[in-house]
Amino acid sequence: MRIAIDARMYGNAQCSGIGFYIQQLTDHIFEIDKENEYVLFMREPEFSKFSPPNDRIKKILVKPRWYSYGEQFSLPITFAKEKFDLIHYPHFNSPILYSKKSVCTIHDVTPLSFPGHKMKSKFRRLAYRLVFWSTLRKSKQIIAVSEATKQGILDNFNINTNKIKVIHEGVADHFRRTENYGIINKVKSKFGITKPYLFFVGVWRNHKNVEGLVRAFNLLKEKYKIPHQLVLGGREDLHYTNVREEIKKSPYENDIITTGFIDNKELPLLYQGAEVYVIPAFIEGFGLIAIEAQTCGTPVVSSNTSCLPEIIQDSGIYFDPKNIEEMANQIYKVLNNKELQEKLIQKGFKNVKRFSWEKTARETVEIYKSTLRICG
Repeated sequence: MRIAIDARMYGNAQCSGIGFYIQQLTDHIFEIDKENEYVLFMREPEFSKFSPPNDRIKKILVKPRWYSYGEQFSLPITFAKEKFDLIHYPHFNSPILYSKKSVCTIHDVTPLSFPGHKMKSKFRRLAYRLVFWSTLRKSKQIIAVSEATKQGILDNFNINTNKIKVIHEGVADHFRRTENYGIINKVKSKFGITKPYLFFVGVWRNHKNVEGLVRAFNLLKEKYKIPHQLVLGGREDLHYTNVREEIKKSPYENDIITTGFIDNKELPLLYQGAEVYVIPAFIEGFGLIAIEAQTCGTPVVSSNTSCLPEIIQDSGIYFDPKNIEEMANQIYKVLNNKELQEKLIQKGFKNVKRFSWEKTARETVEIYKSTLRICG
């Protein structure tokens, strides 16, 4: 069996969550699958950085960027030159005119509820939905990363529920606690963290509700007089200026730290150094950041929406993301109670045992096999 994977988004440095998913999934598939051959279609700079682990893995350089005209018109020509039995699209975007056997992974349906800056026109929104629908329709099986994402697909598209398989993501091996507090202090010093802190990392887009977190932080400072800093990780998106504007309006701007992109080696240390990790999002596809934080021994306070209760279960404290006062109160509830903090830490360690990238990889390979059995 020869499997192709559209790995153009490979690597979290260029495409955050989806790129990280592709990298972790393929790394673990190549470790456990000793039989099948794989073809990875990749873009620079990741193409040059990637070294196939054995001669059953082939990489092919392609130029079309995701969500581009080249993706629709030139990419199918490249695909057609390679002989493979099945192609895996790790996102909803695929060439409409290419119909070879496929499976796809759907991470969320967020843009249907929170259209980004690229979908301001009716034409772009229509094109987005058309590509999404085409990928779902063509795919012999669909992988959803959570039950919430599966339900989002069913709510928005006429798809047979039996076609959708839920496969959770895992936690990368480098997310773990360390007893070397010196290295934690070193990375805190690098980012100017001088006080206890609340932590968030992610894209700065509307559905993440980062400005809501800034307002809750203001309230925590005013109402409860907390000494903490707020550390906001992740690259700023210049198309979404509301977060930066909210920070500038804050009377506690000097206690709000923005780190930019955080390297994988430093992220676990920032998780562990935080007193609490906050997820203020209106919608999440899987909520990987929750289990990353828990693996590092950090209590999680989260919004009660979409997949988050499914992934966190009883190992976190919840709030309504539209209610800033409730968000602040729930955060303070954890900050002010050492016994509750320890309880959440221990429940978090137990919760994360449900997730592993090896399990994700094995279940995904089974999807490949079953798809070819079904389709012949």
